[in-house]
Amino acid sequence: MRIGLGPGSGEIHELLREAGERVAEVARLVERRFVEWPTGPTQDEVKELEHQADAVVSTLLSQTNSMFVTPYDRDDLVELAFAVDDVADEAENASELLGLYGVELPTEQSLLLCRLLVRAAEELAMLLGELRDLHGSSERIRAIKEIEDEGDDVARAARASLFKDERIDPVIVIRWKDIYEALEDAIDACETAAHRVGNVLVKNA
Repeated sequence: MRIGLGPGSGEIHELLREAGERVAEVARLVERRFVEWPTGPTQDEVKELEHQADAVVSTLLSQTNSMFVTPYDRDDLVELAFAVDDVADEAENASELLGLYGVELPTEQSLLLCRLLVRAAEELAMLLGELRDLHGSSERIRAIKEIEDEGDDVARAARASLFKDERIDPVIVIRWKDIYEALEDAIDACETAAHRVGNVLVKNA
């Protein structure tokens, strides 16, 4: 039986929608940081947005734990909240590495991964915003999976390219390998969160 329209449903769905929007904002700011590097948004600005996303997720978790009856399975909601939070955390981590490693200029592959991250995060935000009205599977979940697959391919090729030129400083190789993996992890986190939404939809179909 679908119970997603019970008492407290409106607040939970609103918090999920807001969490998704905050995460998408973090992804867009991280992309700007890469595109405009070394000028543009600072890491402090990215961190502030990430903290705002954390605050929404914390409210979502608090509300979920305090409700006598939740609109979806309580454990599923908690897992979804943490999965959404992971997207912002992983994106912020990739942004931090850019400055921590003193990168001179972004690579084309890193910019492509940032674009994929924004696409995945925006799809996730729309998915969370639509959750209340969804019944069964969602095209957005499949779209996010396709973006994640593309991100894996781009990240794999980007890492491979680092080892094709022996003239590249090994330190540079290590730095960019870490950044590529961090961006890939952020995209993967979007797919994990979408998978959690899929679990909710299956149980409440």
